[in-house]
Amino acid sequence: MRVLLMSFFAVLLTFGGLSANPSSKGFFPYQYETLTLDNGFTALLIPMKGSGLVAYYTIVRTGSRDEWEAGKSGFAHFFEHMMFRGTEKYSADDYEHMLTDMGANNNAYTTDDYTCYYMVIPGDRIDTALDMESDRFQNLSYEEGPFRTEAGAVYGEFRKNRTNPWSVAYEEISNLAFDKHTYKHTTMGFEADIKDMPNGYEYSKSFFQRYYRPENCILLIAGDFEVAETSKKIESFYGDWKSGYVKPQIVAEPEQTGERSKEVIYEGKTLPLIWIAYKSAAFDADNKMIAAASLLGNLAFGQNSDIYKQLVIREQKVQFIGGSFGFNRDPKFYSIRTMVKNEDDLGYVQEQIDKTIEHFKTEPVSEAELNKLKKRNRYSYLMGLDTPNQVASNLARMIALNGSNGIEAVNQLYAAYDDITPEDIRAAAKHFLQNDRRTIITLKGDR
Repeated sequence: MRVLLMSFFAVLLTFGGLSANPSSKGFFPYQYETLTLDNGFTALLIPMKGSGLVAYYTIVRTGSRDEWEAGKSGFAHFFEHMMFRGTEKYSADDYEHMLTDMGANNNAYTTDDYTCYYMVIPGDRIDTALDMESDRFQNLSYEEGPFRTEAGAVYGEFRKNRTNPWSVAYEEISNLAFDKHTYKHTTMGFEADIKDMPNGYEYSKSFFQRYYRPENCILLIAGDFEVAETSKKIESFYGDWKSGYVKPQIVAEPEQTGERSKEVIYEGKTLPLIWIAYKSAAFDADNKMIAAASLLGNLAFGQNSDIYKQLVIREQKVQFIGGSFGFNRDPKFYSIRTMVKNEDDLGYVQEQIDKTIEHFKTEPVSEAELNKLKKRNRYSYLMGLDTPNQVASNLARMIALNGSNGIEAVNQLYAAYDDITPEDIRAAAKHFLQNDRRTIITLKGDR
């Protein structure tokens, strides 16, 4: 680890601190290779000598967004569970024993736009990882009994999530904000669909056959390994995987033309919440407006913002306030969320949020403040790339959104950030933060 850190900081120092790339292609500081097999399977290989570790990520470009068939939401997340059920070659117990023998740190997660399976292993065990992972992605096998058991466990997870008021608020705002697009349901899915999931054994096999295909999966390996040798082994292990990805029939969301709002009563005790969601745009690394919007979220509602200092620190009206202006494959929403300490202050807090939005629509942010944020963002991102696992985890969403161009999208995005002006921030606020394109959820406890 020490060797890796010294190498990383040498890169930063040699190339002026924050923008160097040894491959001279932009902001991302490591060289990488792209391998594409004849069946469409892609691997991104990032050698990082010195750590003795390898992060092995398989990114499936299918998430809850892809669940377009009525009554079948929740299956992307369901397969996060089923992928650990084993194959004819390696049973579930065999798989667990092999992970333990390697000393692997492994897990999986599902999002709206992708599903990710990962492990961190010693670099000298990469052959074992290639064998195990290529086998389960090509040859997953499960009977109806275990399928029903896991489906029941997923419903238990859904019920557990309902004890979190933010989870309830997310369900409500997603359902209210969208009419047609699959972002209408969360990653967990609609409750009725999850309850019926144990009856979907045959459908589950169809889901796997359509989406778990080589041209829809990207392997990301970062760490201590030899690129040429590993490339040959990837071709050996994954080259016979049959293509056959079927694109989901996702319906575009009609333009929202009026503000939507709802008051939700949470079954339990909680401080009141406000969640405001403005319709966003699909991620495009070449779209300057999207880059400006992501900076806007931090400037307007981050921990250094005026409203944060006012409501959280000076007046102590809210537990926190924050803006999440992130990236998605299709237009979703930019969120402003806060937890209010006293229900009587809900109206006041909403007024301050609206005032902040109007301020950013009419007044340009100071260039000094904008430049500070750009520097913080660059520094924070680069400092989060000091281990193989951090590199892979930071790249996963960009790769899911952009495929094999994910790393270049990072370069493009940070190049776009450099060019953002105060007027660009104001233009993004005027374009995205329109009342007739927003949805508001206010959540209160029932006791």
